[in-house]
This record gives sequence, structure tokens and C-alpha cells, in this order.
Amino acid sequence: MGASQEFTLVIGATGTTGSRVAARLAAAGRRVKAASRRATPVDGSCAVRFDWDDPASFEGALEGVDRVYLIPPLGSSDPAAVMLPFLQQARTAGVQRAVLLSSSAIPAGGPAVGQVHQALPGLFDQWAVLRPSWFMQNFTGTLMHARNIKAYGTIHTAADDGRVGFIDADDIAAVAVHALTETRAPNTDLIITGPQALSYDDIAATLTQVTGRITTHRRLTYEQMRDRLAADMPAEFAAMLAGMDRAIADGAEDRTTDTVQRLTGRPPRSFRAFAERSLPTSTCGKAEPRLA
Repeated sequence: MGASQEFTLVIGATGTTGSRVAARLAAAGRRVKAASRRATPVDGSCAVRFDWDDPASFEGALEGVDRVYLIPPLGSSDPAAVMLPFLQQARTAGVQRAVLLSSSAIPAGGPAVGQVHQALPGLFDQWAVLRPSWFMQNFTGTLMHARNIKAYGTIHTAADDGRVGFIDADDIAAVAVHALTETRAPNTDLIITGPQALSYDDIAATLTQVTGRITTHRRLTYEQMRDRLAADMPAEFAAMLAGMDRAIADGAEDRTTDTVQRLTGRPPRSFRAFAERSLPTSTCGKAEPRLA
């Protein structure tokens, strides 16, 4: 890295993967700009303001940066509209490597962030696209599944018996740090899964065993799931997410990969190990009632 190009910009540095990536990089002695809308400090990092909806925030965030971890704008069905102009600006500013968080369900050229994925190799000689499966954190944080489990003991999906290689965000972050820091960039997309493909019935059974509180999986139609999601997000984005559930039912996510083991040298965490470790406390370290 050159003297004037020495920071890694972590966009979404207060989020599920961004916070973990920023912390790992800082702990390894890397210089990190932790970017968020409120420029929230992250241990060991330099906090900077960044807002996808405010292009005026881009220049300051990119100053002195030679690599960037990209989290797409949340809830957007067309992230390329704001991300591609930013990436052009990043290249002009001296960024050499870009690592994009996408999804196992979205290939290059696919909808939403798939358009950014497709464009990335033409913008940077060093790049990677992380395509993780569904996050284990969805069941222990503040998102819809976790809220429903805590309130009603139910998981609602349109995934039927379909299986998913659920992945711990800590393992995603470990792969991201590898992609950002290794001498040779991956220059490919990386499908990231946990060690097992599990159905939502399997997830409910494990939560029941670990917590002592009965958790069940309630199966919805695509239309029911779409409408349920649309109560909390734009209709177009809700339809896309419900469509992903339908794809799971058809077997699209029934797979596991060796990406975590191959790139980090250790196996990914199992869902049972994750649940046993994560359910008693929240990610911010404050006490949280067990699901019992």
C-alpha cells in the first residue's frame, strides 16, 4: 500500500457484518475508516460519516482509502443506481480493491445487488463478491424472525421444507477480512455457508432444544409472506424477499461450501453451537432474556 492510500473503508460499520469486519481489521493492526450515517465510533477505527443517499459524503470517506468493504443500501431494490457512481468515484480516488457483500441467492447480473456484482470486475483489478447464505443472526437479533420467536415462538416463511446453509456473521467477517487483506485478491465470487443445510423445521427444533421453549415453523404461501413483509418494507423489496423463500422451497439454497474452511483455515460454526453461544446475551453485551 502506498503512503497516501492506506485505509480500508468499511461501509455499514455499525451493521451485522460491517462491525465485525472493522473490529477484525483494527485488531490486526489495519487502519480502518468505519463509515456510517452518524459517524459512530468503532473500537480501533476512525469514524467517518457516509450515507448512500448523500453523495456529498463520499469524498471525505474515500480520502486516503485503497480498499473498501461494500454493504449495499438497506431495503433498496435498485442499489446499483447509487453504488455504481460511488464506485466510479472510488476508483478515481485511488481505491484498488473492492469487496462487496451480496447474497448466495443473487448471481452476477441478477436483480438488485447482482447488477453491482456484474460491474465490479470492470471497475477494479482486485475484487471479491461475498455471497453468504442466510444469517444465523436473523434468529437472535431484532429482525422479523427473532421478534416473532420472542413474541410468539414461531418462525414464518414461504420456504416449506427447503433447506438453507445458514451462516454465522462472524464467519462471513473472517472471509471478508481474508478477501480484503491477502496479497492476492480472490477476483471471484465466494459462496459462503455454514456446515449444514437446514430446514426451518430443523432451526425451530434446535431452538426448542437449546432454549427449552417450544418454537415452531409456520408455513405461509408466497402471497402471505409477501404481504407480511410489506408491512415493514417497500412492496417491491418484500416481493423479492418472499420470492427468495419460494426459491428455497424449490431447493435453490440446499448446499454447503468449503469457503470458510479453505480461506480461514477453520470450519464454520454450526447453528447449534451458534445458538448455545448467542441466545443468552445480545450482540452489544447487555443481558437479554433467554427464549424460555
